[in-house]
Order: sequence, then C-alpha cells, then structure tokens
Amino acid sequence: MRRIAWALLLLFAFTIPWENSLDLGEPLGNVARIAGLLLLLAAIPAVFQAGRLRTPGLLQWAVLALYLWFCCSYFWTIDELATAARMRAYFQEMMVVWLVWEFAESAEDLRALLRASVAGSCVLALLTVASFASADAVAGQIRFAAFGQDPNDVARFLDLAFPLAALLMNSEPRWPGRVLAAGYFPLGLAGVLLTASRGGGIAALAALAGSGFLLSHGHPRRALAGAMALPPFAALLWLIVPRGTIERLATISEQLHGGDLNQRLNIWIAGWHAFVRAPFFGSGAGAFVAAAGLSPIDTAHNTALSIAVTGGLCALFLAVAVVAAAVWSAAQTRGPVAWALATALVVWAIASLVATVEESRTTWLLLALIALAGRLAREEPEQLARCFPHHADGELSPLPTPAL
Repeated sequence: MRRIAWALLLLFAFTIPWENSLDLGEPLGNVARIAGLLLLLAAIPAVFQAGRLRTPGLLQWAVLALYLWFCCSYFWTIDELATAARMRAYFQEMMVVWLVWEFAESAEDLRALLRASVAGSCVLALLTVASFASADAVAGQIRFAAFGQDPNDVARFLDLAFPLAALLMNSEPRWPGRVLAAGYFPLGLAGVLLTASRGGGIAALAALAGSGFLLSHGHPRRALAGAMALPPFAALLWLIVPRGTIERLATISEQLHGGDLNQRLNIWIAGWHAFVRAPFFGSGAGAFVAAAGLSPIDTAHNTALSIAVTGGLCALFLAVAVVAAAVWSAAQTRGPVAWALATALVVWAIASLVATVEESRTTWLLLALIALAGRLAREEPEQLARCFPHHADGELSPLPTPAL
C-alpha cells in the first residue's frame, strides 16, 4: 500500500503547478485536488498497515498549529461560508507537508519529487507558450497564461522551479533527467516573460542568479556554453514576444519608485484598516475580502497581511514559526542542496510580498521538500551528498553554503 501511496504522491507533485488548467468542476475539482484525494485514500490505510507514523518535525507541528488556529477562527469569523471553504482548502493544501514527510524515505525519493515538480512546471510553461501561439489569442493581447491560470501565479510557479531544475542538472545520473532539467530553463523563462508579470520578473532575476551560480560553480565549460547561448536566445525572445509584453515588464522600476503597484497599495491600506479592527484573533480564515470591504475577485496581494487580517497576530506568529522552521531545515543542508533551497526560499519570499502564497499548494510542497531535505541532512548526510554531488572535472568541488 505504501508503494501505491508513493506513486500517487509523485503524481500529486506533478499536477500541482498546472492544477487549474484541468478542472472538472464540482464535486471533483481540479486535477491536483483529485490526485490529492486519491493519495489520501491510499495514505491512510498505508499508515495503519505499517502500524507506525513518522515522528513529526518542527515544521510539521508548526503547520498543524497554524491550521488548527484557522479552524478555531470559525467561532468568531465575520464570514462563515468563506471560513468553512478556506478550512477545507487549507487541509487539501497543507496535507502535502505531512505526506512528503511520511512517505519519502531517502535522498533518491527527494530527487524523484524534484523531478515530478519540475516536470509539472514544464507542463505549465508549455501550456503558457501554447496560449501565446493559439489562434484564440486576442489581437493586442500582452499577457498570456495557461488556460485557467492567473498570469502572476504562473510566473511565480515557474520561478520556483528554476533552482530545483538547477539542482537536478547537477545530480541526475541519466540523460533523460538532465534533458528535463536543462530544457526547463529556456521553456520556463519564455513562460515567465509571456505572463508579463512584473513581480514574477523580479523573482525570476533572483531565481536565475542563484541557479546560474549553482550551475556554473566548478563547471567553466558549462558557464561558457550558457554565456554563448544567452545572446541568440535573448534575440529570439525579442523577435517573438509582443512589444507590449516587454514594455509592461520595462515599467518595473517605475512601479517600484512611484507607482501604486497595480492598485495594490489601495488594497493594502484597506487590509491594514481591517487588521486594526481585529488585531489579535483576526476576522476569520478566508474573510479578507469581507473584512477589507473589497470586491469578491480581489485578494490581499501580500501573504503577511492576508494572514494577519484573517488570523490576527496569533496566526502571523505561527506562520513566522513555519517559515523559521523551513529556514532551519534548509540550514541543515550543505553544498548544492543548500544553495538551491536558499534560492527557492528567496524567490518564495519575493513572491509573498505581492501575492497570497499561503493559499497555494506550491508553497506547501516547497516547504515539504525543504523539511525532507533537512531531515535527510541530519539522518543520512552521506547519502544526500552522494545523491546531490557537485563535481568539477570528476573531482568533488565544495560549493559555499549560503547563510540562512
């Protein structure tokens, strides 16, 4: 039964990046929700069959506490329907933290989960490029995204996969895995540019910088090949990507220095006023729109503000504990794993400033992978180092561990 649960966990990780592009409607929902429910149905009997449950780590306890606090907010929420829906959604999103912890046993399992996640991101990038090439594209359209997806979400998901792909390029023992990881970079970058997401563009710079260092350190030939391939690839994108898309990305500096960040400032002000009215316990999970008096299609566009308004300072403290536990887990690792996880956390932190990333399965999958890597670094450091080496001319080359 554990083998079935493990296979379904890989499928779940694969579907998460492009989940909203395949939605069968109620009561089934999107493809990741279906895969998650099947996984849960296999995971529960697998645990009972084994007669044991892996001792949770610090991050798992912190996530559980945060979820239970949001459940408690149902007793004082200002929007019972929204809170009930958010409680169900949080369970479906946060459960991956426990499932990865329980069913991933080794460094090879971690690598398999990274493959599944990067492969899913490739699907998302392909769907985004396909939407650009589609005959259904509207004349003058400058923002593109996979069907059913928000352009900003697409950019964020694609950015997070860059350091994971870089880690795989350095560790894959067979050529199909290396082709998957290497092919993701041009495909993912094209996808990010086509979304015309300014926040995604900033996060992409951080993701590519960290990935570039990870790939080039100790590999001078690879660095030279990348430098030579960059100009023709940039020229190709310049010719293909619509001018309006590039012009929108060019306004990043203007928005940072004097813009309203696409009306986000007004949303943040409304959110702050809602927080002041219920600072300690919040207005209830999922009740940000009701508390701030915004349109139903709006979101907080800031993770910390969203958590503070819906769960108060108590929820914000628990969320900080979750992030601190993730940073601590990443700090247990060394070499290329540490560098990739640190880059992913930086990209995630940038995204959290302009998006409500706590409502995304991608966030919880990333945290689950970080917790798993930290556990393996403590329990099986030699196996982790063999699975994720960093070689230069056949010799082990130490990679500086980033400060976390």
